[in-house]
Amino acid sequence: MTNSAPAPLSADLLEALARYDTPTICNAMEVVAPERRLIGYTTRPLVCPFPDLPPMVGYARTVTIRSVLKSALPADEQARRRIAYYEYMGTGWGPRIAVIQDIDGPDVGYGAFWGEVQSNVHKALGCLGVVTDGSIRDIPQWAAGFQALAGSIGPSHAWVHAESFGGEVRVAGMTVRSDDLIHADQHGAIVIPADLAAKIPEAAELCGRRETPILEIARSSDFSLEKLKEALKRSAEIH
Repeated sequence: MTNSAPAPLSADLLEALARYDTPTICNAMEVVAPERRLIGYTTRPLVCPFPDLPPMVGYARTVTIRSVLKSALPADEQARRRIAYYEYMGTGWGPRIAVIQDIDGPDVGYGAFWGEVQSNVHKALGCLGVVTDGSIRDIPQWAAGFQALAGSIGPSHAWVHAESFGGEVRVAGMTVRSDDLIHADQHGAIVIPADLAAKIPEAAELCGRRETPILEIARSSDFSLEKLKEALKRSAEIH
């Protein structure tokens, strides 16, 4: 079941958020919601085979998977659940991002849910990419432009299957509910609370302005410690 989230945000706002990389979004979040400084983003490293792809911003489609144990459901029920899964992935607010938790415990990543087929199918369903602590494969055959952040890369899918979808998941330290707004790029991912999203672009610009005098002197040919102190003071005065 999806959570009772507010109405979807405007396409213009989503586009504005996508202009910034995820570290900048994290910086902006520290400005608008300092109480979230330690929560709401990935805290463990993820593999990104496509670091040159732009940031993605979309609504979470949450799933748990496992691969070490074979599904106990009969074949006809497995087929019905697979269709229900794709219906969940292909409906709701868009664009969407798959957020998938591997629940195999010490064997997390044993089998890859994601590869050539799933990346292409999910792209066709309106997803921008996937954030998972599980494994992925088929990198050369991966759907063009479909982003991936994964716990590992592996060769086999083993007995991989979706255990549940639509509930709360935790991936690489980030807790996500269905329909949460996600911003992600090669660095990781962050949940943007819907009621704060409109404040993020302005806060991101503020962070950039504060960094400018420091970067200018750091990159200058006549850098000195005294000039750095002056730049730090100017930075602190920017509001």
